[in-house]
Amino acid sequence: MKPGVPHLQKNPLVTYGAGGPMYTVHRTLNRSFVVVIPLALAAILGCMTYLAHRHDTPYHATPAALDNRVAKLPVMGYNTWNAYHCDIDEGLILQTAQLMKSLNLADAGYTHVNIDDCYSERSRNDDGDIVEDAKKFPSGMKALTDKIHNLGLKAGIYSDSGWFTCQLYPGSFQNEARDAKRFHDWGFDYLKYDNCAVPFDNITRENIMGRYERMANAIADLSLTSGTSPLILSMCQWGREQGWTWARRYGQSWRTTDDIDPNWQSIAKILNQNSFYTWATDFYGHNDMDILEVGNGPLTYEEAKSHFTAWALLKSPLLIGTHLASATKETLEILTNPEIIAIHQDSVVGTSISPFRWGINPDWVSNSTHPAQYWSGESQNGTVVMLLNTLDEPADMFFRLTESPWIRAGRQYTVRDLWTHTDNGTAVRNFTAHAVPPHGVVALLLQDAGNEPDGLWPPCAVLEWCMNSNGTRID
Repeated sequence: MKPGVPHLQKNPLVTYGAGGPMYTVHRTLNRSFVVVIPLALAAILGCMTYLAHRHDTPYHATPAALDNRVAKLPVMGYNTWNAYHCDIDEGLILQTAQLMKSLNLADAGYTHVNIDDCYSERSRNDDGDIVEDAKKFPSGMKALTDKIHNLGLKAGIYSDSGWFTCQLYPGSFQNEARDAKRFHDWGFDYLKYDNCAVPFDNITRENIMGRYERMANAIADLSLTSGTSPLILSMCQWGREQGWTWARRYGQSWRTTDDIDPNWQSIAKILNQNSFYTWATDFYGHNDMDILEVGNGPLTYEEAKSHFTAWALLKSPLLIGTHLASATKETLEILTNPEIIAIHQDSVVGTSISPFRWGINPDWVSNSTHPAQYWSGESQNGTVVMLLNTLDEPADMFFRLTESPWIRAGRQYTVRDLWTHTDNGTAVRNFTAHAVPPHGVVALLLQDAGNEPDGLWPPCAVLEWCMNSNGTRID
């Protein structure tokens, strides 16, 4: 047993599996209007709208970007920023790709090697193209992506919707079609698109959504004319302008918050914010909670597990952001947990887990220190439950099974621990995890095991308006 694994006491009402006395899973013994527009008027209005759009929009393309059908599942891979910032070159990128293979990260599902900011020269060339830094990438980007592809991996690149990137390298504003083609010709499969160096309003005449639409349309048009798959578009707009309400029109993921830091306060704050719009994630479009910090900073083992579990079960893209050459066994163990990744990459159910009870914090109230603690969601193999101890001390965590909308009343459920990889008995109505470590997590898969035992009292797990067929209320 690893340090900090929850100790869960025996109980005479528990059915224990191979995992031993890990949980208390116990029975409950306690008490139109229709407006019709003439066709002629509709046609006139439509033409006016079209002409106005053409006049005001500097770059116009077909709306094919609305559904380019790549990245059905959240992307898994590596991003250079958290570990290296601007200190990158082709040797480092190739070494990272090779380590992803040799450390079995690629086998676990991490297939993208993504280059972040600072890879280019400070100015475009005479033809107007972005040029890779000759010192950092002397062999050229195409040679590098060929080597990445030869390893069975995919390659990602970075740009910005403004005049410049966040580190003041050339951005893609007013060069969307040119840059999309450049990245395609270089052999990239994925584009992280940032939100810095915003042009003046009297130039753009549009908001963040409009600037991202420009690149999305450029990508879609290029795919149409080239006959190749479009670049995956990762929209790094830091949660501005409620991207979760519109961004899936244009890209496959969208940032929901400011940048992550390698500490528990940042993890809790991001999770708190995301608890209110989990509904936005499904196939082909995912809330992006930012690059993983597993292996970085002062995060404890338990905090790193909680961080990874939350990002994975909320189906954020999973992009490793630590030095792989010095990654510890514990870091790699967390990043390659096959049972957590199986939920993240579920090809049948694309939705995220969501809170069913906040716990310490009142339900539906924001608290960056104590985000929601009790979460559940669907998977093709059963109901997924995440229990998060946001306290600075160990805590027992109890819930009624039917608090989750995915659990059926009157049924019992087998309990699989997705971190200890053990079967831990059968839960009837209630579940308690004892001594969950500070900032620790319990991740479970509950599978229907048939009807609950006869004779349980009360006859309803939830007493509200529980009634006999003769009209007698039990509550």
